[in-house]
Amino acid sequence: MNALAATSRNFRQAARLLGLDSKLEKSLLIPFREIKVECTIPKDDGTLASFIGFRVQHDNARGPMKGGIRYHPEVEPDEVNALAQLMTWKTAVAAVPYGGAKGGIGCSPSELSRSELERLTRVFTQKIHDLIGTHTDVPAPDMGTNSQTMAWILDEYSKFHGHSPAVVTGKPIDLGGSLGRDAATGRGVMYATEALLAEHGKSIAGSTFVIQGFGNVGSWAAQLIHEKGGKIIALGDVTGSIRSKSGIDIPALMKHRDEGGALKDFHGAEVMDSSELLVHECDVLMPCALGGVLNRENAPHVKAKFIVEAANHPTDPEADEIFAKNGVTVLPDIYANSGGVIVSYFEWVQNIQGFMWEEEKVNMELHKYMNNAFHHIKAMCKSQECNLRMGAFSLGVNRVARATLLRGWEA
Repeated sequence: MNALAATSRNFRQAARLLGLDSKLEKSLLIPFREIKVECTIPKDDGTLASFIGFRVQHDNARGPMKGGIRYHPEVEPDEVNALAQLMTWKTAVAAVPYGGAKGGIGCSPSELSRSELERLTRVFTQKIHDLIGTHTDVPAPDMGTNSQTMAWILDEYSKFHGHSPAVVTGKPIDLGGSLGRDAATGRGVMYATEALLAEHGKSIAGSTFVIQGFGNVGSWAAQLIHEKGGKIIALGDVTGSIRSKSGIDIPALMKHRDEGGALKDFHGAEVMDSSELLVHECDVLMPCALGGVLNRENAPHVKAKFIVEAANHPTDPEADEIFAKNGVTVLPDIYANSGGVIVSYFEWVQNIQGFMWEEEKVNMELHKYMNNAFHHIKAMCKSQECNLRMGAFSLGVNRVARATLLRGWEA
């Protein structure tokens, strides 16, 4: 099942649990605006290249729309739509005053030079500058984009609207980015895991972990879990998978990676078959890479007691049903990886106030938001007699529905 179908399915289940009016349910599912633009740029060799860019603005009942911009060859309308919708529910679960949006350009960033990426970003910004804004729609980095991409968007947008640091988040620190933003999603994953394990009388220290993905989210989650005394016994990314019964030395692995080394060439652990990573025995499994990696084929063989969804939509609905039957607890992406958008909110607040926070305050506030969200999800699970995914979706959908009704949606 693709991301849009799965997200819509989860939304409809939550809407039924909440007993939403059918017209309101339909209204909440329809995007506010869908934008498709042609971005033509001169390449370094003088030839012209055209790329299709998208921005889907899903809902603004609770505040400005918020969501990343990804550069990837597989960016297409259904995926962008699904992720925009997911952001609407995610910001509501996190209790930050945003709606949901998502955007992207269908391109291969690795095949474009830095100057070509800059030209592409600036042309895309020119096409959408009147549709984004500090109090309208606030983009952020996503797959294939980074703080430099946000700096180019900020600069191009400011040519039309004047200095507007709060128009994007995930910026470089020198341009108003927040301390702690780089680690935010991984740190949020760690706080979410802590809350989940505490609920079951366990802690990170003494628990074993398997992490799929060693990009920004996976590497920060691994580092922070290691610091808390968690034992990461297997880890993998596109360069290979490794394992160690006694636990992988994460600081040594980080050094190896930062020096350009592939995971499979790390001497502190043994190489393993990547197909065995997700079914490796452990307490906590963390998918931190692409969506759809847990499906009906491998779900019956998953040995983890807990799954923490650090990636977006890593679990297909069929796998969810198998995990429920097998007693595997799944902490959903809509909550588990919300640390990034929470600290993006902090960055936005700091930009609007013109007053920057110390990193300690950022992390302390993130901890508070993650803990509060977990307790509200648990309360919803209790009142609706449902699992954590439906508890999170019901919480998010209910908050957006209430805001929509209060604003007078039928007027």
